[in-house]
Amino acid sequence: QVQLVESGGGLVQPGGSLRLSCVASGSAFSILDVGWYRQAPGKQRELLARVRTGGSTIHADSVKDRFTISRNNAKNTVDLRMNNLKPEDTAIYYCNARRGDLEIWGQGTLVTVSS
Repeated sequence: QVQLVESGGGLVQPGGSLRLSCVASGSAFSILDVGWYRQAPGKQRELLARVRTGGSTIHADSVKDRFTISRNNAKNTVDLRMNNLKPEDTAIYYCNARRGDLEIWGQGTLVTVSS
């Protein structure tokens, strides 16, 4: 069973950058599509970016100019690089892996953008 652990969240000033990492346990990671989501207080969870097993990526229009997803199957990691962060980016960020009916979530990491 694959488990996901996110890291890299924290407090950052507006305009700053963060790199979130999602590390997976288990040998099946390379066959899973992996995405980053976020959920702000009082809002629905939203998809930010996803990287497929073959390496192709999609990014939400709202963040595509500032966020970049990448994966390293050798290290079982998927990173989300976030630049020019804004206060409205404050949320809990979640890693998600899926294949067919299988779907796995991490516990989330908090990102706070504030001066």
